[in-house]
Amino acid sequence: MDGMDLLDAVDAILGWDDEIDEIGGDEGGDLARLLDYAGSAYRVNDAGNGLEVRISRPVRDAVSRTVADAAGRSATGSASDHLALAWQAAYGMHPDPVRAYSEAIKAVECAAHAVVQPNHAKATLGTMLGELSGGARVKFTTALATPAGKDPILPVEAMMRALWDGQTSRHGKQTATVPETLEASRAAIHIAATLVQWFASGAIART
Repeated sequence: MDGMDLLDAVDAILGWDDEIDEIGGDEGGDLARLLDYAGSAYRVNDAGNGLEVRISRPVRDAVSRTVADAAGRSATGSASDHLALAWQAAYGMHPDPVRAYSEAIKAVECAAHAVVQPNHAKATLGTMLGELSGGARVKFTTALATPAGKDPILPVEAMMRALWDGQTSRHGKQTATVPETLEASRAAIHIAATLVQWFASGAIART
């Protein structure tokens, strides 16, 4: 095998879960080192069970840290799981941009729920934006220093709005549904990671 066929085979073997024959994974990290040394466009993912597109390590580490931090906070619900799934769907061997974008939004909804609309059992990113754009926005503040007379919650609302409005496949209508592009889904993940980190760390809070 060569080319993408070889990469697909490697990806499949890494994900093989067979403890009896000891097949699957990259327990010793040998493959990860080989790919690193070769300057491959792909790397073994952090779980060791598949390949993913190689991107800047500081960027990757920042998202991984957010996933880990959110996992340790019950108030963020399943934000950690959704963000991890979004990453896999966007940077795995066979990207699924629509799934990646949807999971990114779910991650933010989980992380923001307890802060923005804790008493709304069916809260969505859309209803949370309604909360922030109304008179209730004065109830929220951020850790960012805000000049006198400026709106401290505006940057948060802008990122949440960009994420929400950018999801082109959310609803069907008479015109053709437009699926999210891979570039859009990857951008959405990094917006979502920032928002999840802010909500998980308490950088966004009720006054």
